Amino acid sequence: MGWHTVMARSHFARRYSLREDYMSARTLTGLGAALLVGIGASLATAAGIDNYSNVTDSRLANQEHNNWLQVRGNDEGWLHSKLNEINSGNVGNLRPVWSFATGVDEGHQAPPQVNDGVMFVATPQNQVIALDAKSGKQLWRYKREIPEDLFQLHPTSRGVGLYGDKVYFAASDCFLIALDAKTGEVVWEVAVDDYQAGYYMSLQPFVRDGKVVVGTSGGEYGIRGHIDAFDSETGEKVWTTYTIPAPGEAGHDTWPNDDSWKTGGGSAWNTGTYDSETNILYWGIGNAAPWIGETRGFMDNLYTTSVVAIDLESGKIIGHHQYHWNDSWDWDEVSPPIIRPITYGGRTFKALVNVARNGHIFVLEPTPEGPINFVDAWPYVYGNVVTDIDPKTGRFTYDKAHWPVLNEKVEFCPSLWGGKDWPSAAYNPDTDMIYIPANENICSTLLGIDQEFIQGELYLGVDIPILLNEFFMREGWDHIGEIQAWNVSDKKEVWTHNFDHHNWGPIFSTGGGLLFAGGTNDHMFRAFDASNGSVLWEYPTSSGITAVPSTWSIDGKQYVGVVSGWGVMRNANRASPYYRSWLRRDGTARWRHSRIRFAIEHCKYV
Repeated sequence: MGWHTVMARSHFARRYSLREDYMSARTLTGLGAALLVGIGASLATAAGIDNYSNVTDSRLANQEHNNWLQVRGNDEGWLHSKLNEINSGNVGNLRPVWSFATGVDEGHQAPPQVNDGVMFVATPQNQVIALDAKSGKQLWRYKREIPEDLFQLHPTSRGVGLYGDKVYFAASDCFLIALDAKTGEVVWEVAVDDYQAGYYMSLQPFVRDGKVVVGTSGGEYGIRGHIDAFDSETGEKVWTTYTIPAPGEAGHDTWPNDDSWKTGGGSAWNTGTYDSETNILYWGIGNAAPWIGETRGFMDNLYTTSVVAIDLESGKIIGHHQYHWNDSWDWDEVSPPIIRPITYGGRTFKALVNVARNGHIFVLEPTPEGPINFVDAWPYVYGNVVTDIDPKTGRFTYDKAHWPVLNEKVEFCPSLWGGKDWPSAAYNPDTDMIYIPANENICSTLLGIDQEFIQGELYLGVDIPILLNEFFMREGWDHIGEIQAWNVSDKKEVWTHNFDHHNWGPIFSTGGGLLFAGGTNDHMFRAFDASNGSVLWEYPTSSGITAVPSTWSIDGKQYVGVVSGWGVMRNANRASPYYRSWLRRDGTARWRHSRIRFAIEHCKYV
């Protein structure tokens, strides 16, 4: 089950899921200046909250560094706090303050979100819990029943939306729920789409200007992805925007002249970033369905694997950039761009910087009207798919030997998990660097197959045993995971910290010159020196960490918190140059040595 722990100037998490093929440990840990958290429950139970600070548009637009109101800290997606009580000089004294078990399994990926001393944690299995951020005392707990026939390929939750006196939760059965922030009682709920058709949700709702915005998951089931806005008070739908254009809509000509657009995927399963000056959302869009682009005519297939600019008022797509066309590698590009100032090519401008799953860093320039201009792109991990990048448009040229097609086994690097999957990169304005949780040296094999679409069933169009069992490592490999620090203005990698095993840990930075991250199979939660990557502190949690860490302060004391407990990718997380492991169904560990193959027969993936 999950755990949440808090530390001061100083944890831990865990739980094993015996569900078919993966384990997950869940704990919320807080460090003191700190925190670790976990949860478990049934419908809204609790003591409640007497004094709650309503969350306003102004509070969200102007980051409060004593709080952590949004999943990435601010609208722009920086994952940075100015708090500096915990710093490179004293972080070694960090100790646990409290921990709390979530009581559920699956992969915990949400941050502890804090509003004036009240913490909210979303977990898998449709739970939200409110805690006293200083003591760890449970204030209330909400749980929504999960339909018995729901199969959620990626069973997690990445956070809640805080707005007014409500907490907004995107449920796995594709309902949007508004909870009373003081009691956890349901205020309203609305179906976003039909889970029996393959739709589900796992993201943090974005809330602004009276609108609650969510995106759907389910690309691997052949859904037609969409992003929706609902009235924050009533739950009434305000607009719906589909990520796959219909006939007569801009971009439809990038699809074959058939019905493939109706089942074309394009999930929107990660919360976008937002420019409050222009009222534009920047939302990353996932892969197409089925995976092999040959089945979609070797065409661009907009708006898959793109960032789209969405006018918050109308919901209209007013700009886009496609990171790679005709995706055939399962390289979702749902991570939203970081909105940040940059000096590049002799001029200073507002940029969209994205660390793409396809292994490239992109610098884009947004415009107030919506269109997005390409500036530059370059690789941050090894890849053998892209042979050229158009300097004006950013369009890739592919090596056909590494482009998956029907009826042929094709190998490619990076793997289908990409150079970086969904775990967030951070931007520190003090160092002017971005920090990337990367994976290097691992590659994939795919064999495309013809597959009939059946609603509610997996629609990958690839040979599953080959997909799961024929990952391989580059010759001469000596590590997999990395944290990379980049000065984007100079296209310079300043430092890299290597791990033997995968790194699935989102990163956040602080004004104390620190980075905090988990993500490794040794279960450690670490603090790094942001200037050089050296490890200044580490703490052994009870499970791996794939959740976003956060920080806040109460009564002048800084805390750091994280939820521990991985699932989903747990088999890959266990890999290193020295061993491969996975869990038996009874939860015990079993080990095998292998030359270059991963034992992931029961792995679930994003």
